[in-house]
Amino acid sequence: MSLPFAVSEPVAAALAEGLPVVALESTIISHGLPRPRNHEAALEFERMLLETGVTPATIAVLDGVPRIGLDADGVRRIAEDDLAKASVRDLPILAARGASGATTVAATAHLAALAGIRVFATGGLGGVHRGASDTFDESADLGTLARTPVTVVSAGVKSVLDIAATLERLETLSVPVVGYRTTTFPSFWLSESAYSLDWSVEDAGQVAAIMRSQDALGHGQGIVVANPIPREQQWDPAEHDRVLELAFAAAAEAGVSGKAVTPFLLGFIVDASGGRSLEVNLDLARNNVRLAGEIAIAFSALARDVRA
Repeated sequence: MSLPFAVSEPVAAALAEGLPVVALESTIISHGLPRPRNHEAALEFERMLLETGVTPATIAVLDGVPRIGLDADGVRRIAEDDLAKASVRDLPILAARGASGATTVAATAHLAALAGIRVFATGGLGGVHRGASDTFDESADLGTLARTPVTVVSAGVKSVLDIAATLERLETLSVPVVGYRTTTFPSFWLSESAYSLDWSVEDAGQVAAIMRSQDALGHGQGIVVANPIPREQQWDPAEHDRVLELAFAAAAEAGVSGKAVTPFLLGFIVDASGGRSLEVNLDLARNNVRLAGEIAIAFSALARDVRA
């Protein structure tokens, strides 16, 4: 029986040789960035990794086939085609229908793990939504990480989410969260939130060591590396707070509720910030891709040392 997914030749070769590979999601390209900036960003993220000797594995579902690693046409399609937003639950439906979709953090992590990829760079992790006690609205990212051995590098979660509840859920699900050179959990556009972390690391090698220990002691869960955007690149905190307050007020006035709230807020924030939030989004994504590459290199080296 053939595999239910396709791995590109460069990714397959790197995995077979134990070389570093980093997974990249496609939703940030198809749904998170405007055209044509999204295509430019997709190419840039891959180029950043290639320049350091890391093989990029951008993941998407194209014509019903989950693809781990895209060719140039595949990258173009995730940037230019109107693709469904695909979480883990959507994968079998897309496959059965021969349809295409951009993979979320959850779906990307799931497919990366199936292919044997251990490190994944994204912008922000999904989490518990505000008002979830009434709506039960929680990202599938959290549950997926509880059973997927992938290390996800993110700039925390967007400040429109319930950060405290998200951290509580990750603790309940036994997903380790470590700050990269910080003991404060970042909030996406800002380098800090009001919430502290129990553990931090100083370099990629320490993350690789935790991954190795997780393989020996864990129950198959992933790891979240909270990588704050550098302070000089973050959104001005006062402006961030002002725009966020306007966004919540606009959502209330428009009567937006449930799962429609977060997409409404994010769209409003991009417009109200004059595009500043978008530029910060790109900066933090680059920062995460860079660190993920370093972690993949360190983990690959550690695995070779153990085999030797």
